[in-house]
Amino acid sequence: MTTMDHKSQSGGRAWIMLLLASAFEVGYALSVGGSQAFTVLSWSAAALIFFLLTLYFLSSALRTIDVGIGYAVWAGIGSVGAAVLGSVLLHQPLTLYQGFWLAVIIAGVVWLKLADSAKLKG
Repeated sequence: MTTMDHKSQSGGRAWIMLLLASAFEVGYALSVGGSQAFTVLSWSAAALIFFLLTLYFLSSALRTIDVGIGYAVWAGIGSVGAAVLGSVLLHQPLTLYQGFWLAVIIAGVVWLKLADSAKLKG
């Protein structure tokens, strides 16, 4: 395996770890909402587990991905995921105006990922 192949494989693994961290962040946000200020034990326990998982996977991803890019992608996916799933699962309102700005966040996350690709780096 060449050095470039190893870097590419390592970078791909880091992005998968970052996506997992983002998914766990969504779970954390929804669990905190369901915990009712940590007064519901089951939701509070779920929040703690999701929090620990998101920290683990985020820290693993940031070993390879630049902190600024990784954190922005993690926060963007977590925000959009929590807003959309909060609307669906917790019946929280989501307006068209909010949906537009969430789409802007998604576009930013996609562009950050594209900017991190080896082809664009030269």
